[in-house]
Amino acid sequence: MLSSNSKGSDVMEYKSAGAALGSSSGKAPYQRCSSQDSLDEQAMVDYFKEVEIIQRSGDAETQEDLQLKVADEGEQEEAWLMEAGLATLFDESASDGEDGIVLLSTLTRTQAAAVERRVETLKQTLRKRNKPYSVPDVREIFKPSPASQSKVRNGAGPDAPGGGADSETDINLEVSFSEQALIYKEGLKVTQPQNEADDRLPDFKVSQDKTGQTRVGDLSDEDMKKVRRLVLIEMSALFDTCGIEVKAHKALKVKVRESGLFGVSLSTLLEQDQRRIPGTKVPLILQHLISHIEEQGLDTEGVLRIPGAATRVKAVCHELEHKFYESMFPWESLKQHDAASLLKLFIRELPYPLLTVEYFNAFISVLKLPTKKQQLQALNLLLLLLPEPNRDTLKALMEFFQRVIDHKDRNKMTLNNVAVVMAPNIFMCKGFRSKISEQQEFAMATGTANIVRLLVRYQNLLWTIPKFILNQVRKQNMENQRKMNRDRAVKKLLKMMYDRERAEGGFIRVQAPQFSMVSMAVQLTEDLKASDVLTRFLSQERTLSVKRDDLCLYEMGGNIKERCLDEETYIKALLELNPTAEWVIKSVQH
Repeated sequence: MLSSNSKGSDVMEYKSAGAALGSSSGKAPYQRCSSQDSLDEQAMVDYFKEVEIIQRSGDAETQEDLQLKVADEGEQEEAWLMEAGLATLFDESASDGEDGIVLLSTLTRTQAAAVERRVETLKQTLRKRNKPYSVPDVREIFKPSPASQSKVRNGAGPDAPGGGADSETDINLEVSFSEQALIYKEGLKVTQPQNEADDRLPDFKVSQDKTGQTRVGDLSDEDMKKVRRLVLIEMSALFDTCGIEVKAHKALKVKVRESGLFGVSLSTLLEQDQRRIPGTKVPLILQHLISHIEEQGLDTEGVLRIPGAATRVKAVCHELEHKFYESMFPWESLKQHDAASLLKLFIRELPYPLLTVEYFNAFISVLKLPTKKQQLQALNLLLLLLPEPNRDTLKALMEFFQRVIDHKDRNKMTLNNVAVVMAPNIFMCKGFRSKISEQQEFAMATGTANIVRLLVRYQNLLWTIPKFILNQVRKQNMENQRKMNRDRAVKKLLKMMYDRERAEGGFIRVQAPQFSMVSMAVQLTEDLKASDVLTRFLSQERTLSVKRDDLCLYEMGGNIKERCLDEETYIKALLELNPTAEWVIKSVQH
């Protein structure tokens, strides 16, 4: 923290940054806030220097302000229930009736409490407005069966999986995060959020799961839709359990560019790019800027901190708009610091925040959670809620930032340095900033920088799907299967019997319809992994031109639609979890 005995030059420089920011915005300088205790003085100077650079660049003047609106009373709950696939709870004509009932049957007690809270709030709002409503009594919706009561009793105590025995650095992916938070809360472990330096961020451990890790992109679209609904409920349950209220904003439509590179929505950019390169998931302009910065060498000191010349950056931006898609832009003449400034400009100029308007406040609220583990869990859930273009673009940025940090001994860009420089570019949404005081924004400086730190430091954990969510998806799929017609159910039963006999016989049959081999029998052992199956396949198909890295063994059918398996997946363990699955080798696009 800054104190009265801090070096005079540091304090003056720190105040100068705040004063410069205040004068450029036409407002009073920032005042010292007691919450600035996690990043050193120089880091804060760098943060507000970046803010000053952004404001002086004037790039935002060319773009219409994003107008944000807090949802009216009851409106937020109605939108939440619709997004969670539970519209049938307030609208009997909704099309998600059967799916909603199945979804409700898989919820944990904390997840059910989150739904119940929003249904009750909506019900009270409609009653106040004297509007007719068909919201059912929440006591009937969540009336527990004897089996579920027993399940709650057996799964809620400190001795339950994920209970009080876990250390603060052990990540349990098999038990709902909100259930873990409730156990933590009931154990009266009250601590304040702590912010550590680069070298003191904890090394979280995830025990190896024999059924394999599931990464974003491994599941079918149909299963991902179920994942997203469950994650929304779980994220809300986690904040509810910790007593943190998150008000969601909604964006009013603004006039945005319908073509070009800067100031264009991600969806529009990707539509343009996919016409040129099918399957593009990250905007081509961003990919080119990252590649150019790396080709120039990441050893350059202050590679993301030192800005390019403002007039030159504007001129290059204009030139890119006209020459990029024609492949006529002279990349060899683009200076590295100018390229970094263009990368930051691209992020800021997005008409809607990269973290989205809907979840912007939730990201800001993450650091209110009492432990680093819970903060990490909340970020994991929030990333899964982002639209796919936003999530993929954010991931590309975090991977790039880590590569910059890998050269910190030469470029002087540590995790802290990268975080404080990039946080204003990611979080400075004009519509949001206009609604908060300067004191609040000053207090947010450390918070937003720390969120970026977590996103970069733990990216290998954050872009994965927790096993408890995947298990809930499996339960939904199994329940849906039970509702199929009798003939199909009989066929499934016969297939299950056949697969069990086949497994007991010690073999599984792997199909490869994309290739010349129709299927192959693989001996089933305790140690058989997905990687072993791929190795066996390649040994028999020596004429294939496809690379090993472009092949994946898929788990298909049974209680999951489709899942690309982690190569460390143990097949026998997974077969016990999904006895009716089929095994298919396919090529994948990275």
